[in-house]
Amino acid sequence: MKKEKNTEILSPGARVVRWVLSIILMIYTGITIFALSITVMDSLKSKGDIVTNFVGFPKQLTMESYFRVLKEANLLLYLKNSVVLTVGGTLGCILLAGLTAYGISRFDFKGKNFLSGYFLMGMMVPVQVSVLPLFLILKRIGLLNNIFGMMLVYASGISMACFIFQKFFHTIPVALEESARIDGAGDFRIFFQIIAPLCKPVVMTVALITAISQWNDFYMPMVLLGKKTSNTLTLVIYQYIGQFTKFMSESMAAVVITLIPVIVLYFLFSSKIVEGLTGGAVKG
Repeated sequence: MKKEKNTEILSPGARVVRWVLSIILMIYTGITIFALSITVMDSLKSKGDIVTNFVGFPKQLTMESYFRVLKEANLLLYLKNSVVLTVGGTLGCILLAGLTAYGISRFDFKGKNFLSGYFLMGMMVPVQVSVLPLFLILKRIGLLNNIFGMMLVYASGISMACFIFQKFFHTIPVALEESARIDGAGDFRIFFQIIAPLCKPVVMTVALITAISQWNDFYMPMVLLGKKTSNTLTLVIYQYIGQFTKFMSESMAAVVITLIPVIVLYFLFSSKIVEGLTGGAVKG
């Protein structure tokens, strides 16, 4: 017997919308690739070449900009700050969001609906609204201009992560936990030994989205990390751009160095993001 092929049934209006969206996405992708290509090429040009030939191919490839950035700008220190901040903030966010979402999805308590709505509202409120309270709180507890204080700020941004975890937990059968409770397991043991191992796809999704967002963040470190020794890579790029005409090639090299981890993570784990986001829909 011949297998029936799955065919899409779309109305004419839906097809037009899909084509329009496809064209917009292709244009956006083309502009992004063009801008990235210009950045990489300019980072490989000499200072004289970049002034006279900003858009074209380098007349002669040189790594001088990378060497100057790594040596003179102490970029390795800022790279370490960014890595420590991103890893610590991401792990803290996953732990807090996972525990919070598990409590909301599994237990009935007064104010449960309000708490769920509160986290949804947190996804809609711009980060600029919370800057002044965060600044005053960190100053009061002595963690202003401190990597650990900034890490706590990142770890507390659990609105989107909590929403993703909560939807995923609803797909896990409650019978698994009930059988564990009969054997005498407590809530924390159930979470870490039974629930957590089942959450690898969604954990990977939340980790990648959170890590990329924190790695590229400029606004919060600019406000909360004023000390030079605690600066991140994004702040160093801003310092170069502030002296645009003199350090153009160095700024491009710093941008490329900052983009490399993000691009590598995307190509390695992009499929995991889609799998984690759609896991609840497939199982539900």
